[in-house]
Amino acid sequence: MATAKKVTTDLTTCPICMEVFDNPKSLPCLHAFCLKCLESFFKDRCPGDAVPCPMCRKEFEIPSDGLGGLQHHFIVQQLVDARNASRRECREVGLPCEVCLHEIGEDSDTVPTATTHCVDCNQKLCEQCSRPHRRMREGAHQLRSLRVELEQQPIQPRQNCCHEHTDKRVELCCYDCQENICVVCFAVEHRQHKTAEIPEAADTFSQMIGADVQRVSSMIRNVHEKTRENEERRNAFLDQTREMENEIKMAGDRIREVVANQVDTQLAEVVLIRSEEAKKAYTVEERYQIALVAMENFHTAARQLLDTGGPSDITRAASELHERATQLLDNDVTSVQYCPPHVTFTPVDVTQAKRLKLIGKVLCTDEKQPGRLQVIYYICTERPKKLAQVRLNFIRHSPIY
Repeated sequence: MATAKKVTTDLTTCPICMEVFDNPKSLPCLHAFCLKCLESFFKDRCPGDAVPCPMCRKEFEIPSDGLGGLQHHFIVQQLVDARNASRRECREVGLPCEVCLHEIGEDSDTVPTATTHCVDCNQKLCEQCSRPHRRMREGAHQLRSLRVELEQQPIQPRQNCCHEHTDKRVELCCYDCQENICVVCFAVEHRQHKTAEIPEAADTFSQMIGADVQRVSSMIRNVHEKTRENEERRNAFLDQTREMENEIKMAGDRIREVVANQVDTQLAEVVLIRSEEAKKAYTVEERYQIALVAMENFHTAARQLLDTGGPSDITRAASELHERATQLLDNDVTSVQYCPPHVTFTPVDVTQAKRLKLIGKVLCTDEKQPGRLQVIYYICTERPKKLAQVRLNFIRHSPIY
């Protein structure tokens, strides 16, 4: 199983430049890339052009204001910020307690070493000074050990301070504006809005995200099952075509002097059918794998948010995560399945081979919807030494095209 550190590294690495994301942008297919990488990748394209995603090749239209107009990927940006903050905090381990340093003075050699970081106060504290922060009247502060491997926490809670009034703590969640606010903000701008205390709102959003996670998890299991079924069908079909090759060879051996060229041509057609159907099966599997990557990335990010994020982080990211989950669930890749055709070989009566000048017939039909996909190969020849002529009749309406 991948460690949290490796998962964080993967989620914060641009698949084009293989470096930490710089101004990550989200494509409609939910893949993320650095803005500079997209600009370099599509440097010869103009706004309004339809271009393919560098990963899944799904086309999207360049916005009228250029690639910079694409949706900023806030979840990836948060992971990048958390990763950078974790590295900075790791370098700061071993610093003196800030409270004791202020009380005793910088020149004293008795200042104890800080062992805890208070997220709410943004202070590094020794064990004794951290105790009052665990029993604050408005609620215990968020304390983190400075000696843990902070980079293994993919989502770090942000400070619970209002962005408008930095000296006030956020206490309410505004549903209308989808943001956390302090009581001053509520009194000035959000009095008519629907609001709730952050813990209450976080419970509501947690239930919504949890339901999305369960639905996505169910979809992941379904895709895994469909992948297994698809592989079994593909292998069975390939085995069937190999058995057919043996039948064709046996028929060819009996009438080789008369229809040697027909045998080779018939084998070539079977190989062609197998090759085309194998490509169709691999195409379906590739779509399954692309969908799995998108859903597993969402599952990892949402699960990490629920496991390590604070109420503010949950309310901040809930709407975007829910929208992303809805997009993933609407794109039901399991509706596309590989249904191999039924291929048979009917050898001709050997005693009639010279008169009929026919080695046999390969009939390829769709077992699931008989008659909708029919590929009939007739291998005929006028005389033994003349190259076989092939007549191909294709009526293709299979859902995998």
